[in-house]
Parts: sequence; structure tokens; C-alpha cells
Amino acid sequence: MKREIKRIAVFTSGGDAPGMNAAIRAVVRHATYHDLHIYGILRGYDGMINGNFKRLETSDVGNIIHRGGTILKTARSKEFRTKKGRKSAYENLVAHDIDACIAIGGNGTFTGANVFSKEYDIPFIGVPGTIDNDLFGTDFTIGFDTACNTAVEAMDKIRDTADSHNRLFFVEVMGRDSGYIALNTGIGSGAGSVLIPEKDNDIDLLINHLKVGVKRKKLFSLIIVAEGNQNGGAMEIAAKVKEKFDHYDTKVTIIGHLQRGGSPTCMDRVLASRLGFGSVDVLIKGKSNGMVGILNGEVAFTPFDKAIKQSKALKGDLMNMAEILAL
Repeated sequence: MKREIKRIAVFTSGGDAPGMNAAIRAVVRHATYHDLHIYGILRGYDGMINGNFKRLETSDVGNIIHRGGTILKTARSKEFRTKKGRKSAYENLVAHDIDACIAIGGNGTFTGANVFSKEYDIPFIGVPGTIDNDLFGTDFTIGFDTACNTAVEAMDKIRDTADSHNRLFFVEVMGRDSGYIALNTGIGSGAGSVLIPEKDNDIDLLINHLKVGVKRKKLFSLIIVAEGNQNGGAMEIAAKVKEKFDHYDTKVTIIGHLQRGGSPTCMDRVLASRLGFGSVDVLIKGKSNGMVGILNGEVAFTPFDKAIKQSKALKGDLMNMAEILAL
């Protein structure tokens, strides 16, 4: 039987991503449109365990669509990984008469929701909010476009100084397990090479590539390194290259958490609005324990087990294009 939904709780969990506020706004306003009561849980699963619930009205989400971060705050909860912690969370949900939850976050957030949903009879819907764009079941995740734009803007500025000083810059971007940010930033900024976790990047091949550039009288070079690259981060790669090839003055820049902050792009605001809106829709229709995403331009539902466990492969044509355009 389809469960009747009257009260929904929404929360953000894990790493923040630009566009989370737009998703919260869409959830609150769509739920209110259907005469549902909506509660915000502050600081993710920790807030669920500690009873930090707040009733949300449409006025509470006014003037937030352009803001980075999350008005509900976020956290990573070790306690929620324990049965005792999840039991406390369940008791607080029951105490607030919560019928369903909408979790905005990434893989870790959905893993917690999946475990909880199998232990307790409270439906969960996930909204993919992570800059890594690494979740199966959606073409794009909230925050990815903004993170790429931030990284490309930084690369454009680094290019100016690299050109002025005849330098080789290794620029590290986020992506512990996924090369999506690195690959898209590399293509968008015209980088000379992109090193990603999904591919074993041989240092000698990179050096040969740089030598070809020198023969072409290339005055500088920009190398994008995803933080999870198999041969190490930008500092390690730069040191290995410098040992064997010192034609350029070598520098390292780590963009870091700048990629998570700032006002979301229009694309992220629209994406977050569609996914927040869609999460309420699927709950009303009786679906649960899965993620709403965008596939081929349409809102799609993917069960947590599939979204979490199935890997999202990088497109081979993009990697091939990046290599050719960098020649």
C-alpha cells in the first residue's frame, strides 16, 4: 500500500555543494504547495540524532537560491554509522511525526539512508548534491558545474602568470575517486594534460609529452591533477617530473575548497530546483529508498542500491578529445 505522506524532513549531509540551498527551496515550496508540513534537520544525520528539527515555511527559503553552502548546515556523522545512533535518529523522527525524509548529499549520505531505510519503516529519497559528479543514475550532480567554473576561472588566471614566466604549473583540483572535475576543467581551460584517478598516468609519458611541447617552442604548460590520481597529488607529481625534466620553472597550485564555495551557476540552480521538486513528486507517488537524478534531460529515479554500488564511468570520447586537443 502507498504510504500517506503528511510531514517531510529535509536535510543536507556530507560535503557542501553550491546549489544545495536551491534544492532546499524547491523541496519546501513544492511540499507546501501540496499542503505538506516540511521540517529542516540541522547538521545532517548528527542533527537527526540530536533532535535538531526546525519547521520550515516558504518565507524561510526566500532569498537563498543564489547562496552557496547550505542554510541547514551539514556534517559527517560517525554516530549514525552505529545501530545506537540510528535508533536515536528514528526515535526523533517518530517524535516529530515525520513520514518521509529527503536527503541532499552524495554517496556517503545515500549509503546511510539506504541502511536506515532497511532497518526502519521511514521512506528516504536522495537528491544528488556533490561536486564530484560521481553518482550513478544522474548525468549531473548539484554543484559540479559551479565547481568546474570556479576551477576554470582559476586556471585562466594561472595561465597569465605561467605565460609571463615560462612556467610549468601543476594545478590540483578535487576528485578523490572521480576525475570528472579534472577532465572538464582540463578541456575547458585548454590544459596540456589531465591526470585522473580512473587512469594510470605514466610519469615518463607525461615527460615525453612536455618534451614535444618544448620542441614546438611551447612557452609554458598547465597540467591538471585530480587529488586522487594514482601517482599522487600535484605536489608529488611535480617533484617526480622535476627530477627528470627541468626545462620549465615548475610551480604547484592547489585550488582546494574554493571549488565548493561561491554562488551556484544558473545550471546548478535549475538542476537543484528540478531535483528538489522531483524528490517531493516521487514521495507523493509512493516511491522510496532511491535517488532522483537527471538522465537525458529528464528526471529519473534510481534505487539506492544501484546508485551507490554501480560506478559511473568517465566518457571515453571526452578523455580522447582532451588528449588530442592538448597536443
